[in-house]
Amino acid sequence: MNRAHDQAFSDFVAARWAALFRSAYLLTGNRHEAEDLLQTALANTYVAWPRIRDLGALEGYVRRALVNAASRGWRARGRTVVTDAVPDPGHDGGLGVLGDRATLWQAVCDLPPRMRATLVLRYYEELSEAETAAALGCSTGSVKSQTHHALKRLRAALADHTSLVEEPR
Repeated sequence: MNRAHDQAFSDFVAARWAALFRSAYLLTGNRHEAEDLLQTALANTYVAWPRIRDLGALEGYVRRALVNAASRGWRARGRTVVTDAVPDPGHDGGLGVLGDRATLWQAVCDLPPRMRATLVLRYYEELSEAETAAALGCSTGSVKSQTHHALKRLRAALADHTSLVEEPR
């Protein structure tokens, strides 16, 4: 790869690292796995860089690489969650909102990976149903179904916290 390509890639990574890392974290639920996932997606993008013609669609390309790499990992790992230490639930110290967020995040992490990916792409990345379907390599009907079932599971898991899971607008 030539120097101009290297610089363009470095500029892209520097500008979009934080947003891409957040997406990777939401897909994996673990900081270390998110770093590995993003590194894998960026390495694949670097190799393909000379073939990418539309640099405006680059973030979508990397997002697709993230989802593809994550789905390969889901199949390989199953539903095992590895942690460094047992989480300490502590107390909320009067900050119930943080407790609600932790409860919501745990419920999201308990979802099957495909449902979690659908929610991340639809509501965090704010992709349309068609864009989400393209990123996941499935039909829009599957996206609608996965979203419906994921929200249904979240509502059931968070029955005591009705303010956390509202009907999407």
